[in-house]
Amino acid sequence: MGYPMARNLIRAGHEVALWSHNSSKVQKLATEAGGKACGTPREVAAHAECIFLCVGTTEMARTVILGENGLIHGVRPGTVIADASTISPSVSRQIGAELKKRNVDFLDAPCTGSTPGAEGGTLTFMVGGDRTIFEKVKPLFEPMGKKLYYCGGPGLGLQAKLTQNLVLSNILMAFNEGMVLAVKGGVDPKLMLEVLDNSAAKSGLISYKAPFVLRRDFKTNFSAKWMHKDMGLMLESGQELDVPLPMTSLARQMFQMAISSGYADEDICSTIKVLEELAGVQVTEQSGTEDHKGKTGA
Repeated sequence: MGYPMARNLIRAGHEVALWSHNSSKVQKLATEAGGKACGTPREVAAHAECIFLCVGTTEMARTVILGENGLIHGVRPGTVIADASTISPSVSRQIGAELKKRNVDFLDAPCTGSTPGAEGGTLTFMVGGDRTIFEKVKPLFEPMGKKLYYCGGPGLGLQAKLTQNLVLSNILMAFNEGMVLAVKGGVDPKLMLEVLDNSAAKSGLISYKAPFVLRRDFKTNFSAKWMHKDMGLMLESGQELDVPLPMTSLARQMFQMAISSGYADEDICSTIKVLEELAGVQVTEQSGTEDHKGKTGA
C-alpha cells in the first residue's frame, strides 16, 4: 500500500522522503519516480513537514513512530504525522499523546480500497484527530484518495475503519456460506449471483469479489492474514468498550481456519475454500444444476 501511495504524492509534484523495512523498494521508487531514499524513519522526519506511514500492525506503528530510530527522534515541532495503518485505537491515542509532548500533531487516518485503490489514487480515508490539522494537510491526502471522511477526535478514524471491516468480513462469511450451500443444493452460481444482485441482499463486496471466486482467482488485493489481524483489533475494541461481538468472533475463527489451511497470503475471498473443502464442492463457473441430479426423491 505504501509504495503506490508515496508514488502518487511524487507524481503530484511533492518532494517526498522515503523509508521502508524493505530498502530495495525505497531504492526502486527513488530511482524510478524520484524522492529521497532514507535509512531510518528518524531520517525521514528530519526532511518532512507532513509524514504519512502505512504499516501492518500496532507494534510496527509504535516502533516506526516512537522506537529507537523512530520519527519522534527526528521530527520538528509543528510537523504533522498521519498514520494510515489499521491499528489499535487506544494505542493510537497513546502515540498521539507522546507526540503532543514534542508539539507534533497526529492524525489517525486508516484507509480502504486495497491495492487497486492505492495504485489508482482512489483510496477512502477515515480521519481522527484535530479537525483544524486535518484541513491543513487535506490537500496532501488528495493525490492518494478521493473520499476523505473526518470522523472526529483521536482514534475515531480507526474506530470507523474497524467498523467498516467488521461489516465487510461478516458479509463475506455469509456470502461464502450461502454460495456453498446453493451450489451443493444444485443452484447455478451465476444465477444465484444474479438473484442476489437484484434483491435486498445486494452487496458491493459480493458484486466485486464473486467473479474472482468463480474463476478461482485468489491473487491478493487484501490478504486473509491482514483481515484476521483487523478482526483481532475489532474484538479488542469490543472488549474495551463492553460491546459483545459474537458473529465477528466466529468469523475470525473461519479466517484462522483459512490461514491454517495455507491461505494466509491469498485474498480474503479465498476463505470460501475452507467451507468448500468441508462440503465437498467448489463454487466455480462450471458449477451448476447438473451436480444436483438424482438427489431428490420420495
